[in-house]
Amino acid sequence: MFVGVFVLVAGLVSQTPSEPKGSTPVIRINLEESKVRPYTLPDPLRMENGRAVSTKTDWAARRAELLKLFASQVYGQTPAPSRPIAPRYRIRSEHKEALSGTAIRREIAIEFSDRDDGPGMDLLLYLPKNAPRAAVFLGYNFSGNQSVDLDPAITPSRSTHDPRTRSDARATARQARGADSSAWPLEQIVARGYAVATACYADLDPDYDDGFANGVHPLFYKPGQTQPAADEWGSIGAWAWGLSRALDYLETVGEIDAKRVAVMGHSRLGKTSLWAGAQDPRFAVVVSIQSGCGGAALSKRDFGETVARINTSFPHWFCQNFRKYNDHEDALPVDQHELIALVAPRPVLICSAAGDQWADPKGEFLAALAADPVYKLLGTGGLEVSEMPKPAPRQLVKSTIGYHIRPGGHAVTRDDWEVLMDFADAHLGSHPSTP
Repeated sequence: MFVGVFVLVAGLVSQTPSEPKGSTPVIRINLEESKVRPYTLPDPLRMENGRAVSTKTDWAARRAELLKLFASQVYGQTPAPSRPIAPRYRIRSEHKEALSGTAIRREIAIEFSDRDDGPGMDLLLYLPKNAPRAAVFLGYNFSGNQSVDLDPAITPSRSTHDPRTRSDARATARQARGADSSAWPLEQIVARGYAVATACYADLDPDYDDGFANGVHPLFYKPGQTQPAADEWGSIGAWAWGLSRALDYLETVGEIDAKRVAVMGHSRLGKTSLWAGAQDPRFAVVVSIQSGCGGAALSKRDFGETVARINTSFPHWFCQNFRKYNDHEDALPVDQHELIALVAPRPVLICSAAGDQWADPKGEFLAALAADPVYKLLGTGGLEVSEMPKPAPRQLVKSTIGYHIRPGGHAVTRDDWEVLMDFADAHLGSHPSTP
């Protein structure tokens, strides 16, 4: 195991197989708790001018400051589109006896331009028949809609992983029909009374560094512009924007309760769900599963994946300004506990895995704990524990800031979904609401 030493970036195992190839710089990676260097977290309840935040009105001003800092220094600001975007919705298919007759399956093409072959996203929606005004779990999948279930009628997504690897046997296996069904236990979710909405994240922006020539970014370029500015969004920003556009559509669906939408994501998509939830208050619950660096884990804590490592391996995820903090996390004006605090007073659930040290489970818990004062100020309660729980399946901390850590590694399991649904039951209610 590599601990407390300088190692080659290419010599460590990545979270997913989309690592760039070629030479990479040497970056310090620490996986030993005793070697964590001292750090100081910024106070979410203190304005940039030093004034203390003591009221809800104060917090509104502080929240605006934090949003601006995260946008300009971490994820990038969402620019104004070069021309107005009025998404078009087209129902591609509907099956009223899906999942052994328990659900309605619907496929929706959401187009962001006036061209059917232009940027857009393919949304796959399951509506439980026993809950006509159901709450909804909304989240991206990694490998295409066809990967979430064996159903041969599901239309493959328009985009998947890096097209340069599609001939690779591992990539082909990932994109196969039903390949990710273990991460999407649809019958289990629908049986609990929840709807499910998913799309492939690569529909919004392919997950590789192509200079942002594909995906939705060109819709926002000014005349003559070919790449985002240093403080404008990278891929995570575009993926987060797409989640809000999916929510726009869900608000038009009469069979669901769009005021009870839980946005969720795993790994890089957990980073995305947190950023989407911080920006868009319409998401009623926000869920991060093993999102690590740039997600729920503290950036200033020198453990696992670092800012330098993530910016080197995935230079397209964040805005260019974030690279200023490679090996200089102490200069970063924000940290991830403040991202969690931006969700307040809405419920947020942070899920970790004990075997996923790369994502720094302790750093994720400490971030949740450091967001607690904001929730307490707003009167909704925060994290009801002060000590990190021991890893155990389904041992959920159900407070407004929720936390769960299980044994095992970097993945989404059926047990994770049971925890997600237990948390949603506690904060959204599993029963249909009255229209």
